[in-house]
Formats: sequence, structure tokens, C-alpha cells
Amino acid sequence: MSYKQLDVASPVSHALILLGMNAAGSIISVGAICGLTTVLLVLLFGQSRIFFSMSRDGLLPAFFSHVHPRFRTPYISTLLVGVVVALVAGFTPIDVVAELTNIGTLAAFVLVSLAVLILRRTQPNLHRAFRVPWVPVIPLLSVIASLVLIISLPWITMLRFLVWLAIGIVIYFAYSISHSRLAHHRVE
Repeated sequence: MSYKQLDVASPVSHALILLGMNAAGSIISVGAICGLTTVLLVLLFGQSRIFFSMSRDGLLPAFFSHVHPRFRTPYISTLLVGVVVALVAGFTPIDVVAELTNIGTLAAFVLVSLAVLILRRTQPNLHRAFRVPWVPVIPLLSVIASLVLIISLPWITMLRFLVWLAIGIVIYFAYSISHSRLAHHRVE
């Protein structure tokens, strides 16, 4: 297939259908939908658990750490995250959502890679369940590759990310510093 015919949202299944392999194209499409659905569920559940942990540490209001009496899950966090994600998905163009997801994930990769470098230097004897090989080469390559991909995104995506980051920093300084259990523990 010519690459000029593959400038569509689902190029693999599209190519198979154009080649007359309709069943294979359909299987690929169903697999993609299943894969995306599982990724979304993991992200939603993961985010609600992150809010749960942050709330227990005093970095978010206490209602985020309320656990359902029967199911033993952080149900308020889960519901809130689900509603916010549904609203964003319902009222934001999918390409914007994809770009924001990409820049957020890439920024997380940069931070984790930098954390590996910093922790290896500041806490060399810390027990690690998993060790990154070839430090500092692998973390540095990860930082560089992620930054290159971030720079390749549209400037408006970077601006939106910076605004979202600024909102997060404001929440941190407005709420978290005075409520953090770690900060209160250091004072005692």
C-alpha cells in the first residue's frame, strides 16, 4: 500500500480492507477497540488510586480517600475521575485529547527518568525491586527521546499542558503545603 492511502485513523485495518482482506481488517479494528478500552480503564482506575494515595498523604482533600464500605475501593475518586474524563472526552476534539495525553505521558517519562538519575546519586544504597540497566545512558536517552517527541507536538498542546501544569501547581501550593502529612511530620 502506498503511504498516501494510509493517512487515516486506523491505517492497518484500512490497508487490509483495501487489499480485500475484510475479515482481517475487522479483527484488527475489534482488537484496537478492545486494547484502547483496557488502556482507558487502567488509566481511570490508576488515576483514582493516585488521588486516593495523595489524599491519604494530605495532598488532596480527605473525600478522595473515602473507601466504599462493601467494595473497599475509593469510589468517590473513581466517580469523580470518570465524570471529568467523560466530560472532557464528550466536549473536546479527539485529536486534542490525544495530544494532551501524549504530552502528559511524555512529561511523566521525563520525570521518572530524571528521578532514576537523582535517586541513584542521592540514595545509592536504597533497596530497588527493579534496577534500570546502563545508568545513566538509558535514563538520559529516555529524557532526550521524550523531549524530542514533546517538541514535535503542536505549540498549542504545549501551551495547554503548561496551563494544566500551572493549575496543578496552584492547587499544590494553595492546599497541599498546609495539609501535607509529611510537612506536619517534619514540624513535630
